[in-house]
Amino acid sequence: MAVDDDAEDLDAVITAVLAGSRLLISVAARSLAAVEDKITLPQFRMLVLLAGHGGVNLVTMAELLDVNSSTAMRMADRLGGAGLIVREVNPDNRRESMMRLTKEGHRIVDEVMARRRKQIGEIVSRLSATQRQALISAMNAFNEAGGESAASLPQWPGV
Repeated sequence: MAVDDDAEDLDAVITAVLAGSRLLISVAARSLAAVEDKITLPQFRMLVLLAGHGGVNLVTMAELLDVNSSTAMRMADRLGGAGLIVREVNPDNRRESMMRLTKEGHRIVDEVMARRRKQIGEIVSRLSATQRQALISAMNAFNEAGGESAASLPQWPGV
């Protein structure tokens, strides 16, 4: 394969991934529609991280979200005010507070993720069995190359 062919192939892959990401962002936005009066997409990211990590301190949360600590603190304040997270003193380090989801926070994450799974399931069901297998392989390779593992995701209610 010539260098030009490699560049064309890479460009075609990038274009396909960008189109797929646009579709997935649309699915994510639609899945949040029922709760968008309560939380924003970045705040939902914080809830999902708490669902997957359990109790997390502010510094760790800021790192996971790739934001500064003051931004994570403002998000936590809003989510705490909405009754979706609680902050408690870390019994191992009394100078540190830990965040965790409330029952309502868990309910919202489960509800949104169930809607998201349903919408993705509807899209994927339009693929042939061969296309679904190819998609599994391609997405697993893509996720691995990006440092993400499907095995590390919490399991939400099925479709």
